[in-house]
Amino acid sequence: MFTQNIRFYLELAARFYVFLIMNVYGWAKMTGHQFYRPGHFPERAAQIPLAEASGFDLAWAFFGHSTAYILFIGIGQVIGAGLLLWNKTKLIGIAILLPILLNIVVVDIFFEIEIGAMFVALSCLLLLLLVLALNRSTLQAMFAVAWQKPASQKVALRERVKATVFALILLVLLFVLENLLARFAG
Repeated sequence: MFTQNIRFYLELAARFYVFLIMNVYGWAKMTGHQFYRPGHFPERAAQIPLAEASGFDLAWAFFGHSTAYILFIGIGQVIGAGLLLWNKTKLIGIAILLPILLNIVVVDIFFEIEIGAMFVALSCLLLLLLVLALNRSTLQAMFAVAWQKPASQKVALRERVKATVFALILLVLLFVLENLLARFAG
């Protein structure tokens, strides 16, 4: 009983912490307080030749170039965080936030973004992994159902080969169509 209570409160604290942090960063993006946006480019950064720019300046200019991208990530952070608040939607929230946070951590590392920001993103990522670990039995049950092969789907080798060949033909046709549309579009 005592261990169950600790697990419950540990998960709840982790989810609330990530909820708060993701809202801070998500809303900062959506309100224009993160990244170097067109028309809001710092004079100091604008004067640096591209070849001499720091990883931070390059990343902030690159990500800030597209308002739609900033909104996409910010909205994803806020929605994912909001889904963490309810037991029934917490795993969906984690599924939204994990790729966002992993990308943030990787960018922070390889573009040498300030260490404090990287630790915040890394702590959120690790807390979400903790929540997943605390819900291991639910995840195992979900994957067991998803990977379960119905008995009625015992397909003969010949049928599988036919289906694979048909899929490959469709793949080639889609590739050709995509290239024709790309050429037509310019």
